[in-house]
Amino acid sequence: MTLFHDIGQYLLMIKGMFARPESAKMYWKEFIHQCTEIGIGSLGIVAIISVFIGAVSTIQTAYQLVSPLIPPSTIAQIVRDTVILEFAPTLVCIVLAGVAGSRIASELGNMRVSEQIDALEIMGVKTKTYLVLPKIAAALLTIPMLVVISMALGIWGGRLAGVSAGIVSSNVFDKGLLEFFVPYNVIFALTKSYVFAFIISSVPAFYGYYVKGGALEIGRASTKAVVVSCILILFADYILSALLLQNA
Repeated sequence: MTLFHDIGQYLLMIKGMFARPESAKMYWKEFIHQCTEIGIGSLGIVAIISVFIGAVSTIQTAYQLVSPLIPPSTIAQIVRDTVILEFAPTLVCIVLAGVAGSRIASELGNMRVSEQIDALEIMGVKTKTYLVLPKIAAALLTIPMLVVISMALGIWGGRLAGVSAGIVSSNVFDKGLLEFFVPYNVIFALTKSYVFAFIISSVPAFYGYYVKGGALEIGRASTKAVVVSCILILFADYILSALLLQNA
């Protein structure tokens, strides 16, 4: 029964977000603040992870492709498709669930425990709209951008590792990047990033907004929010892969 209660409460929170804003300027300021926190605040860790993921992909692919019948440009094709289809959207969003998701849950949880949310409601502020909606909107804007940056850095990291280790020349790698490229893969990855962005922002916001207790409960809510977000991301990844790749 707790599961159905949580799902119902989550859906009511999503429904309650769509109310008329009291002050457009106040909401815009909060939206820009959340874009800065979620987007720019996560850029460093996304860049580091993406470069090393691409580098490791190149080395592992070269290790597996030992047949002389397979052209070296195939390494670039495999790295490109792997980074675009799976590593950039899924792995980066799982990391963001821990970085941005825990921050959202702890921020709202602290506001709930310290009765700041109650004070805003007494003042007539629609707290679901003011506190939750800007976070979700900012995530839907910035996280797909981070995924695109991750794609570029992942491919660049793979190229850098391949050339530095003498696995493949830069000309051959660049040639492989252009061979058999399917633009639909980018659309598929961006579709996943939007779904994951909604999960990363809305699920932690739910656990933080409805937390009860003190500092210990805030920590538990943040941990649970990250765990549930990661599980939902992996589940959504499977569902989207099954649905979207059939239409490719």
